[in-house]
Amino acid sequence: MNHWTPDDIPDQTGRTALITGASSGIGLETARALARHGARVILAGRSQTRLDQAAQAVRATAPGARTNTLVLDLADLSCIRDAATRIAETETVDLLFNNAGVMNLPERRTTRDGLEMTVGTNHLGHFAFDALLWPAVLRSPAPRVVTVSAIAARWPTGRLDDLMSEKNYRAMGAYAKSKRANIVYTLELARRTADTPVTALAVHPGSAMTGLQQHGTGTLSRILTPIAARLLMGSAEGAAWPSLHAATSPDARTGSFTGPAARDQTSGTPQPARLPAHADDPTQGTQLWATSEQLTGTPFNPETSTANQNPPA
Repeated sequence: MNHWTPDDIPDQTGRTALITGASSGIGLETARALARHGARVILAGRSQTRLDQAAQAVRATAPGARTNTLVLDLADLSCIRDAATRIAETETVDLLFNNAGVMNLPERRTTRDGLEMTVGTNHLGHFAFDALLWPAVLRSPAPRVVTVSAIAARWPTGRLDDLMSEKNYRAMGAYAKSKRANIVYTLELARRTADTPVTALAVHPGSAMTGLQQHGTGTLSRILTPIAARLLMGSAEGAAWPSLHAATSPDARTGSFTGPAARDQTSGTPQPARLPAHADDPTQGTQLWATSEQLTGTPFNPETSTANQNPPA
């Protein structure tokens, strides 16, 4: 892992990657890199227009790349069910990237189903999507599920009690909760699939300027964010490295958490990252899993699924 770069990605010909939040930022850069190495990519996002533009960008980077698009709104369980069912019935997904997200919403908002928007999108939306498309994952002989968290997961405000921020809402506190939930979910998924071919991994991209920073909380934020982007943050391309390493490196191990090696955590070779306190507690994992099933109305039994694992005709 010491000097890994995307040039080390093995040939991905014959493998299909599904990437949420793929119309821009880390998701788009992930798609570009995988397409350059032969993978077929399914780009998922809310806007068909933006997805078409992203697919065109991927093909411009990798002429001849195979691309498909999937309209997916992770803040709408009905849309999630429709999109996931389509994938579950027709696809084999070798690489699944839970990448999409929102952050820094100035006031508490809810999804169409009444869930707090940040956790509802970043964690619960992905939980339901994964659960419902799981037959497509099981069709792969060696599937990997990569969930993009953030270093914000380590913040004390990221505790998972009051998951829906009903008692107290703070924009970055909700974001920290969602990113900690991403890690706790991944570690629990790794435990539940320990005797299967599934590899479940969490990553953090470091600090990069992507579409997530679009929500400011005031004039000062709007002024300082572009300055911070130039001085402190890395590129979306570099921020995709941990995801790409987790998805393709033979050194990646289920249940791992990976981030960039640079001292400022903005870029560099992926390396093992420090977990948030108690994130690997199985009790917390079990509790979050049960809560996620309840809030989304979506049972998820990855270790006992009897779904057809043969490629669809």
